[in-house]
Amino acid sequence: MREVQESIKDSVHKLLCDRIAFYELSDYKTTETQIINQISGTSFIFKGLQEQNAANIKSLEGIDIVWLEEAQKISRRSWEVLDPTIRKTGSEIWISMNREEENDPIWQALAINPDEHTLIVKVNYQDNPFCPEEMRYLAEKCKRENPQDYEHIWLGAPRSAGDYKLIAYADVRRATENCGLITHSPLIIGLDVARFGDDKSVFCFRRGRVCSEFMSFAKLDNVAVANQATRYIREYNPMRVFIDAGGVGGGVVDILLDRGFKKIVRPVMFGAKAVADDRYHNRRAEMWDELRIWLQQEACVKIPYDERLLAELCAVNKKYDSRGRLQLEEKDEIKKRLGHSPDFADALALTFAEPVYDNSYAEHGIPPENSIESLFQIKHNNNSW
Repeated sequence: MREVQESIKDSVHKLLCDRIAFYELSDYKTTETQIINQISGTSFIFKGLQEQNAANIKSLEGIDIVWLEEAQKISRRSWEVLDPTIRKTGSEIWISMNREEENDPIWQALAINPDEHTLIVKVNYQDNPFCPEEMRYLAEKCKRENPQDYEHIWLGAPRSAGDYKLIAYADVRRATENCGLITHSPLIIGLDVARFGDDKSVFCFRRGRVCSEFMSFAKLDNVAVANQATRYIREYNPMRVFIDAGGVGGGVVDILLDRGFKKIVRPVMFGAKAVADDRYHNRRAEMWDELRIWLQQEACVKIPYDERLLAELCAVNKKYDSRGRLQLEEKDEIKKRLGHSPDFADALALTFAEPVYDNSYAEHGIPPENSIESLFQIKHNNNSW
């Protein structure tokens, strides 16, 4: 099995057929789609995990061995469906992978804290007695010319996230640690509205340096999503509600504006022109980069500990357009890799759509904490910074 297998050519079918022919194993019958041992009845089945639903996976209960090839590409969702299904007595799951990232889902699930039933073996070209001299030459050449690539390509180390990832895994992990942060900043809500059947409408609640909570809903129509938003606005009195207005989200915005929330609700088009148009390809890249900066700042920030959120935040790959502006890969590509849309991370990114200031401070003559005005007030009172 592998995460995506659109045809038999994507599988190890040919590799196995070549080995059978090489060793002249005449008891195996090979066809274009199957391999069957004519003596024992053993059969090889080739499947893509992403194309299977839970019911189809459960039909594999009688399987003796599952070989997960290219396992670094397997999503957490696929693993969580497969793992409890292979439970025949004595059954095993074999996993072969070249690590891509520090937070590869399979690595996180099994290798960080392996249990007594998990065996981890690191195998590289030096361990292969059949490795051709040409390959050894290429490895040594890469080691001399680009040690970082050598570590990844030839020794299996995960890639340096800074080369292609927008947000570093270490920054996200640090934000989940309890730093005892208390904030009185105004509440901002980000709402990513579901586009497709398996996507979720997600509300994110953030006050300054604290993202406190996410609320998600599946299979809600626009009116139901707007009703939830109305409830939160009335109950929590947010300063702003930023809503992804692309696609079906525009309908939610229209309902809320019609209900009188024009001062609070702000529609956001991910594909629209960025405020800093010279630096960002679109608003989506701009908001996500603001989120990255927020996570990297020296003052601690806080997000809930949730593996799905962590995976989504670290999943986005970056690139640069023809004008040298930051551009992010499409959501469909992220969804293919994760097995789901990055709805939670997008909801958090939406809270950075615009700067939000607490007008209530001005009404009471009290400047916000850490504002320029408050610093001048401190200097005036103490005659020092």
